[in-house]
Amino acid sequence: MALNEAFDEMRGLGETIREAYRSYNEWLDETPISRLTERHQQADLIFRRLGITFSVYGSDEGVERLIPFDVVPRILDAGEWDTLAGGVIQRVRAINAFLNDIYHEQNILKSGRIPADLVLHNPAFRPEVLGLDLPRNVYVHVAGIDIVRVSAEEFYVLEDNARVPSGVSYMLENRETMMRLFPDLFGSQSVAPINHYPQTLLRSLRSVGPRGVYDPTVVVMTPGHFNSAYFEHAFLAQQMGVELVEGSDLFVENDGVYMRTTEGPRRVDVIYRRIDDDFIDPLAFDANSMLGVPGLLSVVRNGHVSLANAIGTGIADDKAIYCYVPDMIDFYLGEKPILKNVPTYQLGEEEDRNYVLDHLEELVVKEVAGSGGYGMLIGPASTADQRFEFRNKILAHPTSFIAQPTLSLSTCPTLVDGGIAPRHVDLRPFVLTGESTTVVPGGLTRVAMREGSLVVNSSQGGGTKDTWVLEA
Repeated sequence: MALNEAFDEMRGLGETIREAYRSYNEWLDETPISRLTERHQQADLIFRRLGITFSVYGSDEGVERLIPFDVVPRILDAGEWDTLAGGVIQRVRAINAFLNDIYHEQNILKSGRIPADLVLHNPAFRPEVLGLDLPRNVYVHVAGIDIVRVSAEEFYVLEDNARVPSGVSYMLENRETMMRLFPDLFGSQSVAPINHYPQTLLRSLRSVGPRGVYDPTVVVMTPGHFNSAYFEHAFLAQQMGVELVEGSDLFVENDGVYMRTTEGPRRVDVIYRRIDDDFIDPLAFDANSMLGVPGLLSVVRNGHVSLANAIGTGIADDKAIYCYVPDMIDFYLGEKPILKNVPTYQLGEEEDRNYVLDHLEELVVKEVAGSGGYGMLIGPASTADQRFEFRNKILAHPTSFIAQPTLSLSTCPTLVDGGIAPRHVDLRPFVLTGESTTVVPGGLTRVAMREGSLVVNSSQGGGTKDTWVLEA
């Protein structure tokens, strides 16, 4: 896909600078590329010193990599942000209502709005939590909603991340780094702050503590320092002022969860867990797991500890379920979706499957349980061999895949070796739900650093930008 086909967020479809970028563009015109390059090198040193890296499993080039950071921000005006914020809050409210319903009365399945087999026979559906009442009926306490833009007015939701979404530490550190490197810019711009996210997260987590607990103890639970997002786990625990624990630091006793400390056991009330369902309790799920806490599910079921996100939220992550989020918004909220879904082909349907098999070179095919940019075929950039391989995969397991048209993702100016050039971007705002549902003004902008690439995932060579929301 040629970059000139995409909507340029700085210049629109012509050469006129859009209002949101006008002030920044004046600054950019007066700033030598050499200064930007120097600041980029300083940013790399800052990130390396802080240990802001991610792991690439199976990489021959080494496990730890520095995530590419671009010093040219992505800028949204207040009106654009109002639309995005309203849309992602609406989606998360509907997703929480859906999860509460399918683990209780299952009214949406009985109504036929969502096929029951798609939910009840899905590996991400957890019958172990059927009938479980959660504080405030919240399942997804932290959501990352991936959004792409195709024109000045059109935004699409690409996917909903409802299990253990990552990337918020990059959002916060990107802003901190930009403020350190370009203090003059922030003096001349009205950029909405995001540094309150950790305390907003902590308040949200405390608001879903077990009934009768008025000063809940919160911890962040990590699989350990070998996990690709360990930096984020440690960062968020430090920023919230709570303990970072591993499964071996916790134990179940007297129908409660306790943390081992130098002063003796301490009761834990809320666990912000960054461990998948399969590994969180070896007595209930994967018996071979060394990462979880034996007996944890029993304490969750008895209401004496809260998990964020709740067990069973993976069903809302499923890319086949994604197709029905507009139905959820209508069914539970009685509203029209503010943000559109990308049109999606369900490959379990014969008509959809036949169309996709005939047009693989035009479409994006995804595994319904895939993530991180893996398990995808990007048709326009694929080879004949890759399409042949995916054709056989689809024919063998059609319900394991969906397909979507190849969207012309918007571009933002980006610092590359040759100067400033457009690169494709997406956006992941982080939505918090506890006593209420909120979103900080901004999010993680991911950028495809390679020219023409549509894959923004860090595991696939993508980088990140600071995201500015201009206050009205």
